[in-house]
Formats: sequence, structure tokens, C-alpha cells
Amino acid sequence: MKTFIVTGGGTGGHLAIARALAAAIKARGDRAVFIGSTAGQDRRWFDGTPDFDRTFFLSTTGVVNRRGWRKAAALWRVAAAAVSARAILRESGACGVISVGGFSAAPAAFAAVMSGVPLFIHEQNAVAGRLNRLLRPRARLFFSAYDDASPVKDYPVAKRLFDTARLRTKVETVIFLGGSQGARAINAFALEAAPMLRERGISIIHQCGEAALEATQAAYEALGIDAEVYGFTDDLPALLERADAAVSRAGASTLWELAANGLPTLFVPYPYAAGDHQYYNAQHLAEHGLGAVVREEALTLSALETFLDGGIETMSRGLMALGGDDAAARIVETIAKECR
Repeated sequence: MKTFIVTGGGTGGHLAIARALAAAIKARGDRAVFIGSTAGQDRRWFDGTPDFDRTFFLSTTGVVNRRGWRKAAALWRVAAAAVSARAILRESGACGVISVGGFSAAPAAFAAVMSGVPLFIHEQNAVAGRLNRLLRPRARLFFSAYDDASPVKDYPVAKRLFDTARLRTKVETVIFLGGSQGARAINAFALEAAPMLRERGISIIHQCGEAALEATQAAYEALGIDAEVYGFTDDLPALLERADAAVSRAGASTLWELAANGLPTLFVPYPYAAGDHQYYNAQHLAEHGLGAVVREEALTLSALETFLDGGIETMSRGLMALGGDDAAARIVETIAKECR
């Protein structure tokens, strides 16, 4: 039995990959250990859950966009946490460290390099993050759905999303997704679009973020529209199964989950994402006719209607043809061969 360390997180996109890889590791009969951070969403996802055999949450924060003494303090925390991570690697007998990116990944990834434990990186976005760019030369293998040199090009997504995929031929329900924290622009647009969607007989599912939940529910009530509104849900696949089209940010994990389920999506990239990576994530699908992308300032009722009337069935059929339901298993198997 091998022990694999999975590290990274901070946001749901990174953590969704960690969960998929952990399931693949345990399906092989091996041990999966998670090293994350006390900051971000890491504890919410994995503290006390059965996803990993053991979990560790180290005291770290993000370094990017910090200045002066705040940046120095953040770097000091990473260095101290790397010492702790090195002890975890040694005690667990780790045969490899798999980084899924995000600030949570830094201590264990640096510990792997310092300890001579093979480091493997999965980059989720079309534009690589700063940490992954820094560590790529030291990694044994680098995985990315956007990189032709990647040993496995498919994206690790929970198998349930493939199992419940279906061909969409008409739009009866639209889901609006702003990510776990919600998105002000998408929330406002959903309310603007609600009367038009009602006229077309289209139901609404809306994940608006916890902070906006009460205000969003009240706004739909004022419009007299019976929308299904969530602040956040741990069971997003259940909502995607029921939807026929989506309006969503273009974080990589959400994008590939929508694709795996065969759900045509109008992507609205977060305009302040590092390196504009959400735009390039969405363009990767749009260029192949597998979705549409519109900048936030161009998100209008006309753009939504054009999308809804623009070949939903063709997009859905193309998404379902992508396959790749065993990506996590193939990534883990490739890594296991390198660790022998």
C-alpha cells in the first residue's frame, strides 16, 4: 500500500480536484493524505469527512497581492508550515506529493522538493498559477487539460457528473452559478433575466452565495417569481442534473463539471482573475462550439437569448462526446508508475 499526499486548496476549484484524486487513490487500495490550510475552504471540505485517510491543516495564507510586512509575514508562515509538512511526509512514508495548486499547496510542495519526494502538479487553468509556474521545473510530471505535453489531458471530475449526464434538447430550466462566494454581476443579471425567462416558461435555479441569499430570495419574491435559490450547496451535481442550460463563471473545476454533465453554458469570466485565466478557460470550449463566452460588461438579455436559441442540443452532444470520465484514475495510475 502506497501513501500519496494531496495538497492544495483555498477555493472550491482546487478542492474539487483534490477530492476526485483522493477517490481514485483509495479505489486503488492506497492511502490518501491531505495537507491544506487553516485559511480558505479546506477545513469545510475535508475536516472530518471520509475523503482522506488523514488530514492536516497548516497555518498559511495567500502571498500574492500582499505588500510589505504582510507579504513577509505570509512568506514566513509558508516557510514554517513547510517544516511541518516535511515532518508529515517523513512520518507518513509518502511516495509522492500531488499539488492541485492554490496557496494551500505551497508548504507541502516545497517540502517535497526539499525532501526529495517526487512532486506532481495538476494545473487546473488555461493560464498557470504563479506557484505552479515556479515549481514546474522541479516536478516529476505536470498535468493540465490545456497542455498538449500533459501525460493525461482530461480533467479530473467526480464520476457522478458523467454518470448523470444527459443530452439537452430544449431549455426548461436555467441555472445561474456565481461560485461558492457568489458573483454580484451574475446575481443582478439573473434577476434582470427572470421576467423574460418566465415568459418563455423557463424555471430558475440560482446559487447566489451565502452573503446574498436573503436579498436574492426577497428580490425574486418581489418579482413574483418562484425561483429555487441557494446560498451554497455541497451537492452541486444534483442541481446540474436538473438544469438544461447554465450561466456561470469559468473557474476550471466548475467549467469541466458542467462539461462532464453535458450542460451547455454561457460563461461569464471573472474579470479580475489572475492572468484573465477564466476567459481563456471558457475560450477553450467556445472555440470548439461547446459553449459560449461573454465578458461581464456585455452580459445582456440579448446575449442570453442568442445563447438559448443557438444550438443547445449541438453543444450538449459535443460535450458528452468529450468523455474522460476516468481522468482522475489515469492521473493517479500514471503517478503510481513514477513512484515505483
